[in-house]
Amino acid sequence: MTETIAIIGAGLIGRSWSVLFARAGYDVQVWDVDPAVLERFPRDLATLCDTLQAEELLEDRAGTLARVRTCPTLEEAVTGVSFVQENGPERIEVKEALFARLDAAAPPEAVLASSTSAIVPSRFTEGLDHRGRCLVGHPVNPPHLVPVVELCPAPWTTAETMDRAEAIYTRIGQVPVRMRAERDGFVLNRLQGALLAEALRLLGEGVVSVEGLDATIKDGLGLRWTLMGPIETIDLNAPGGLIDYATRYGPFFAGLAETPPGPEVFSVETAEKIAATWPQDRSPDSIRARQDRRDRRLAALRRHLMSDTD
Repeated sequence: MTETIAIIGAGLIGRSWSVLFARAGYDVQVWDVDPAVLERFPRDLATLCDTLQAEELLEDRAGTLARVRTCPTLEEAVTGVSFVQENGPERIEVKEALFARLDAAAPPEAVLASSTSAIVPSRFTEGLDHRGRCLVGHPVNPPHLVPVVELCPAPWTTAETMDRAEAIYTRIGQVPVRMRAERDGFVLNRLQGALLAEALRLLGEGVVSVEGLDATIKDGLGLRWTLMGPIETIDLNAPGGLIDYATRYGPFFAGLAETPPGPEVFSVETAEKIAATWPQDRSPDSIRARQDRRDRRLAALRRHLMSDTD
C-alpha cells in the first residue's frame, strides 16, 4: 500500500517537498493556513513540475501531480499519514502551536519533521505527549535541486525516529546528514556563517571587491567543493593526507583563528557599505529573475552530477 505524506505549509519549500515525495511515489496531502496560498498551490506545483520536466529531472509529470491533493484543514492533511514535513514561519510560537496540533492529530506512529533552518527541536517539542517522534529535517533552498537535508534530534528524539526519517529522505533522492546532538544553526548554517563572517570582514575592510570575493568561491573553492567537502579536500592537499596537512598548515590557520571576525560584520551598516560598492537591481522582479537563473543552472548541475557514474 502506498504511504501518505503530509506537507504542512504550502509555500516555496512546501511545494518543493511535495514534488519530491510525489515523484518518489508517495501520496501527498497538503495544507496551509492561508487559503489563498492553498488555492494557487496546484498551479504553482504544475509550474514547478514543468520546470523539472524541462530540465529532465521529472519523468512522470501527470502521475506526480495526481498523487498530490490539498486539504482544507491541518487535521485532514495528517489523516492516515506516516510522515509529516512542517514548513511554517520561522517563529518559535508558530512552531509550538503547529506541533501541538500535529502531535494531537497525526497518527501516533507518524514521524513529525520540521523544515526550520534556525530553531532546534527541543524549543518547540518539549511539552508534547509524543515528543520522541519529532525532529528537524532542514533542507537547503530549493530542496528539489539541492539534495542535502540535516536531521537534528532533540534530546528525547528516538533512534527509531531518526532511522525512519533517514530512510525516507534517502528514498526520495535526498542526502540526509544525521546530527548526533542539537546545535544552533545545525551544520550547514554554522559552516556558512563562518565563511560569510570572514567574507564580510574582508569586504568591509576593502581588501577585495564583491566580484573578486564571489569569484574566489565560485571559480575556486566552490568548484572543488562540488566534488568533495573541506575535510576530504585537505586530506588530498598534502602528500601525507590530513595529519600531514595539519602539520604543514595548522599553525597558519591557528593564527587566523586567534582573531576571528566580530559580530559587527553581520550588521545592517556593513551590508549597506558592501551594497554601495556593488550596484545591483534589487527590485522583487529582478531578484526573482536572478533566482530563476540560479535554479536553471542548479538543475543543469544536478542533472550532470546525477548522470556521473564514476
